[in-house]
Amino acid sequence: MNKFLISAAVAVTALTPSAAIAQAIPAAVIAVVDLERVTSQCNACKTATAALRSQVTGLENRQKALATPLETEGKAIQAAVNALNGKEPDAALQARAKAWETKRQQAAQEVTRQQQQIQRNQQYIQQQVAAKLRPIYQQVMQRRGATVLMEQGSTLATASSVDVTNDVLAALNTAMPTLATTAPAAPAQQQPQGR
Repeated sequence: MNKFLISAAVAVTALTPSAAIAQAIPAAVIAVVDLERVTSQCNACKTATAALRSQVTGLENRQKALATPLETEGKAIQAAVNALNGKEPDAALQARAKAWETKRQQAAQEVTRQQQQIQRNQQYIQQQVAAKLRPIYQQVMQRRGATVLMEQGSTLATASSVDVTNDVLAALNTAMPTLATTAPAAPAQQQPQGR
């Protein structure tokens, strides 16, 4: 029994310093930032958003420009097929239908490529902003004495005194006067090498 008590006493003493160390963590000083406001109101972000909007508008216009003649030609081909009353189309009509299908596929591929480029551009802009924000977070936290920085959308309620959105926004405007709005070319997909 004595051995058990001595072992228990040694175990308690061995654990006591660990418990004291675990309690030595300082109280957290939390700050919040409204990232949606930062990324929508920073000067370079506004310019980049306008550029992306312009790219989308350009794509929509190109899509209409490609679709209108295809639709007209498709209706004419369909009318010619309907006029045959179930008979087999001649070689000229088949060639015309095949050429129309080729044009339709090429138009769809062009639109898809442009959509993918716009998506890459948007991601590239987001990457640039995120890269600039990382050091800004640390600087603002240090300047304001915060040990934790949270996105405002992750909180239920906060006092305005812990909101550092304006600090982050001002630092971002200084650190990032412009943004590139065209992503670098997508890496070419590698073809499997034959043996």
